[in-house]
Amino acid sequence: MTTNPTLDLDLGIGWRPEIALTIDRRPDLGFVEVIAEHINPDRTIPDALANLLSRDVRIIPHGISLSLGGADPLDLRRVKHLARVAKRLNAPLVSEHIAFVCAGGVEAGHLLPVSRTRAQVDVLVDNVKRTQDLLPVPLALENIAAYFEWPDAEMAEGEFVHEILDRTGAMLLLDASNVHANARNLKTSASAILDAMPLDRIAYLHVGGGVEGEDGFYHDTHAHAVSRESLEIVEAVASRVVIPGTMVERDENFPPPAEINAELDALAAAWNAGKRGSKVPS
Repeated sequence: MTTNPTLDLDLGIGWRPEIALTIDRRPDLGFVEVIAEHINPDRTIPDALANLLSRDVRIIPHGISLSLGGADPLDLRRVKHLARVAKRLNAPLVSEHIAFVCAGGVEAGHLLPVSRTRAQVDVLVDNVKRTQDLLPVPLALENIAAYFEWPDAEMAEGEFVHEILDRTGAMLLLDASNVHANARNLKTSASAILDAMPLDRIAYLHVGGGVEGEDGFYHDTHAHAVSRESLEIVEAVASRVVIPGTMVERDENFPPPAEINAELDALAAAWNAGKRGSKVPS
């Protein structure tokens, strides 16, 4: 499907079993995101997720294994699994990454950046369209963090993403922390990246924690506190366009509930500050 729905997701968080109780006790969440590969659509869904659904909290399956930018043939079994999870959870949309995770049949276990060439655009567009044909809901594509750029790039990141979305009708899952990481690691600016991004196609927005490494790179760990720079990017984006929803990602080193709630509050504050300074009609 390629038609972008009118979304109103509000504040969200990545659902993980380790913080399920904290999430359940947070009354103002509009959605959560689950790793699609961790859900078996043939089994009863976890009680914690069922309880969220009963409260009209929407659940978005987030894929990590389709390898849409890979040279290997698209694994249709993985696409069909994502589609079945979306149906099982009555999801408003699903999301995946502009990345590859396997090559030559070998799984990298990590999201890897693709070369920004027109030939690579064609590969991504073909894989995205084939994926969309099997999905019951729209697809949003996420920008990823990178430590390097492939040589002989033919376009900047924003133009690259724009081209893919224009040709597929997919939406954008903008990761603000990945924008910060790429600005830091690839020696550019967050403003320059945002200027070229198709921000009007945002379905929702991520922030996740990271850390400055001794190697001189910013590492998008999802295991540290959300940075001030990432929240500033959220505020900047919210001042430019309407963001249907925004959420915190945390995959390990889970802090106490008070810290999780403080991060959600800080994210909401940045989002609202951007909206107050926006000239976009609400």
